[in-house]
Amino acid sequence: MPITVFIADDQAMVRQGFGALLAAQPDISVIGDAPDGRVAVAEVARLRPDVVLMDVRMPEMNGLDAARQILATGGEPPVRVLMLTTFDIDDYVYEALRIGASGFMLKDAPAEELIRAVRVVAEGHALLAPTVTRRLIEEVTSRRTPTRVRSSALDMLTPREREVLELIARGLSNIEIAEHLFVAEQTVKTHVGKVLSKLDLRDRAQAVVVAYESGLVTPG
Repeated sequence: MPITVFIADDQAMVRQGFGALLAAQPDISVIGDAPDGRVAVAEVARLRPDVVLMDVRMPEMNGLDAARQILATGGEPPVRVLMLTTFDIDDYVYEALRIGASGFMLKDAPAEELIRAVRVVAEGHALLAPTVTRRLIEEVTSRRTPTRVRSSALDMLTPREREVLELIARGLSNIEIAEHLFVAEQTVKTHVGKVLSKLDLRDRAQAVVVAYESGLVTPG
């Protein structure tokens, strides 16, 4: 089945351009769009796409509030939200990662990156590989007072699971973590799954945020 995509952006040209680009892919189907967050929430609830491309700044309801409502509904299969922004450093995007968005893309990213991002997010992975994502998290957290709200939750992790969480937060993929720890990739997948389960997290994006907020990883 094709990956179904919904696009929420207040600029018609963006919706049409992204829509045409994605619809041209044999494995992707664009099933709707919206000019603001309020319409997006209603339409996503009706259509249940696999991936929502959500602009951060929109009238009526901004992308952050819309994403929060969409992600709070749950359901199976889950709707994945990929935030779109014009700025590479954006407090709204950081907050979106906290509430469960699967990552973010810059609007001026190359077409092939957008297509890849949709496929990656649809598979249930977080879009954390680009260096701009790590820079965003580091920049934003460096301007906040570190909180230890979730530090006690980390006590549930084994030493190896804490190490894996730290490497996730550093932006390493499963393959890179496996090479770093000299273990099999499947072993890393098992550790990642246990980390997400024990900390009650949706995906790697939230794991990165927890790692920074708890102080396990510090900016820089």
